Amino acid sequence: MHKDCERIMLTEEQLRERVKEIALQVDKVYEGKRPLVVGILKGSIIFYADFIRHLTVPVELDFMVVSSYGSGTVSSGKLKIKKDLDRDVKGRDVIIVEDIIDSGFTLANLKALLLERGAASVMIVTLLNKKERREYDIAPDYNCFDIENEFVVGYGLDYNEMYRSLPYIGILKRNVYEK
Repeated sequence: MHKDCERIMLTEEQLRERVKEIALQVDKVYEGKRPLVVGILKGSIIFYADFIRHLTVPVELDFMVVSSYGSGTVSSGKLKIKKDLDRDVKGRDVIIVEDIIDSGFTLANLKALLLERGAASVMIVTLLNKKERREYDIAPDYNCFDIENEFVVGYGLDYNEMYRSLPYIGILKRNVYEK
């Protein structure tokens, strides 16, 4: 375990097994279709890669960088698109792959935007779900793990661009982020 982590919340094995299980469930939904799988960078990248490797349906891949935060830690209340899709979503089934959903602001607004752009459907697949932090009426269609309200890192999730490469989800020690 990394010295900055208080404890491991989800092990490498737990992540591997659950991601495969969710991917196989999603795979059945899109049988006979060719969905566009949209990864929300940067946090979802490891989850995204593991997830799509278990899909057997043909998929197209794309990425977005979206944020509701400026330079601070409090939401600005506006969705900022830093990198938009390269593909048109009109008439497409879209699967958004996100690392974590807490307040729900980003995913609620992103789903609405993609539907406004003409997507036939938008499914949300998340690695982690912090239900107690939800402020917007949105839930993932598929979710790997519900977690308590802890500051987590690893498996793509970061603090100050660090810890993304940890192979597990760990709880970051308070003294690291409350400096």
